Amino acid sequence: MFIKVAGLEKESIVDGKGIRYVIFAQGCPHKCKGCHNPITHSFDGGSIYEVDELVKDIQSNAYIDGITCSGGECFEQAEAFAFIAEKTKSMGKDVWAYSGYEYDYIISHKEEKPFWKELLGNVDVLVDGPYIEEKKDLSLCFRGSSNQRIIDIKESLAKGKIVLMNL
Repeated sequence: MFIKVAGLEKESIVDGKGIRYVIFAQGCPHKCKGCHNPITHSFDGGSIYEVDELVKDIQSNAYIDGITCSGGECFEQAEAFAFIAEKTKSMGKDVWAYSGYEYDYIISHKEEKPFWKELLGNVDVLVDGPYIEEKKDLSLCFRGSSNQRIIDIKESLAKGKIVLMNL
């Protein structure tokens, strides 16, 4: 299985809690005005990686606390990200995902969109919603605009309602 990647950050401290291995998906339908990563917007760019090789690379780094699926839009390559997330969880590491889709949209479409349910089921923390330039706030932790939420996915799925992380 292959994944189209805009870039990798193998030891990030700004894309989630702890030291993160960040995979930036190539391709994003949202194309948010003021996006900090506009090179990820095109579905034609990026580099192709074998997902097993990324999993091996993640496993080889004992310093990371987990991975972050970012973008672009990771839900547009849900099968590959779900596979990587599942393997990462089996290593005892956590999974964060950033999505321009809001949680409610993901939940309401997870049965019809291939592998959305599997990806969401392997995510611990979701930062949801599009970046909105008019709501930019540099004081926010792990997000760019005030409309975005940091959601505890396991608790949200268990309770049937959004549970925000307390960071």
